[in-house]
Amino acid sequence: MGFYVNGQCNFNFIRSEKSMAKILSLRSLEEIKKQKFKDEGVVTITSLEQIEVEEAVYKKLHDLSLRIKVNPNLPELLQENHKCYLLDCLIYLSSGYQSLDASRPWLCYWILHALALMGIKIDEKLKSAIAKFLAKCQSPDGGFGGGPGHLPHLAATYAAVNALVILGTEEAYNVIKRDKLQKFLWRMRQSDGSFCMHQDGEIDIRGVYCALAVASLTNVLSEDLVRGTFEWIISCQTYEGGFSGCPGMEAHGGYAFCGLSALIILGKGHLCDLQALLRWTVNRQMRLEGGFQGRTNKLVDGCYSFWQGAAFPLIYSLLAEDGFEVKNHFFDERALQEYILTCCQHPQGGLLDKPGKHRDIYHTSYTLSGLSVAQHFMNDLHILGDPDNEVCCTHPVYNIRPDHVRKAMIFFNNLGVPSNHNMST
Repeated sequence: MGFYVNGQCNFNFIRSEKSMAKILSLRSLEEIKKQKFKDEGVVTITSLEQIEVEEAVYKKLHDLSLRIKVNPNLPELLQENHKCYLLDCLIYLSSGYQSLDASRPWLCYWILHALALMGIKIDEKLKSAIAKFLAKCQSPDGGFGGGPGHLPHLAATYAAVNALVILGTEEAYNVIKRDKLQKFLWRMRQSDGSFCMHQDGEIDIRGVYCALAVASLTNVLSEDLVRGTFEWIISCQTYEGGFSGCPGMEAHGGYAFCGLSALIILGKGHLCDLQALLRWTVNRQMRLEGGFQGRTNKLVDGCYSFWQGAAFPLIYSLLAEDGFEVKNHFFDERALQEYILTCCQHPQGGLLDKPGKHRDIYHTSYTLSGLSVAQHFMNDLHILGDPDNEVCCTHPVYNIRPDHVRKAMIFFNNLGVPSNHNMST
């Protein structure tokens, strides 16, 4: 029945039991070499950059093929290194993060989610400190800002709610002032069913997704709040098959995730052109690198392991609901794990965009999320390298562990919908 039945999240797409993992082997170097980019005699800056990235990735894979002869359990997920990096970042961030001072709830969410995917628990005292900090980011008028005293913003609200859901304590849940959150969502709602990111701010598909995600998680969603919303989302699907930020723009992996996930929350996923979306998303996986690009003719990037990869379990669920028998995987989960584990790990912890780039919290969180999707797709468990490389499953709509989603929904559903749920007048 898909992800939502009568407004309730359905978890049937998640493996109910820990099944035996299928251990995958690496692609052969000969197989990889055949996938090299051909510029067809037309040299551009883009083609030169693509060739440069392919050469860096191929070198990484070649080096791995030599090291694996000594250690057959390679490639290895450097979980202990990532754990130390993330826990350090919870307490102290370098000056390089000053540009994200207005995105502090995001920093909390990215770190907490990455730790949760690796099954790493944080102590109750630290949980309480994070919840108290996020409470300071909450506006008296509802919603969360990028830091204490900041204006409320839908993106910051989404990040703060996700972080509090991951914390999973009653103190964390009670930080969210649901009646004021609902009023904030109504203020962001536009007459055509879209949402602006903040008061007098930009209107795009991120706003729709963030609004629907927090509303459904915290049980403040109502039919009136989303009247006309699915029609607006559908208008963002492009001729390529993906979704753009707003009608008439270019298809993009992050926007496509937002559009599809928002439609699924509304129970309207079947109304978009699924075949076109599947074709577009499949073609975003890079043949040599194994990772995903965000748009046509762009370079591979580790974060799109999730933004593009999460579409596959969602599309699979919708096709299965319509009676299609899906026997084969939609993407090469082996190649994606190969790219993440071989090309996106920093030896001192943290993950990155591509070889030669710096590690950061954003790419650590979303690249690990992509690894989760690759490992757990279609109710099977496929692990490349050491069996200990397994990470926890992530919910492809919210990008939070399903057990965290379930626990939060039970808590908020027991509270009922706030009494001011119809504010259309």
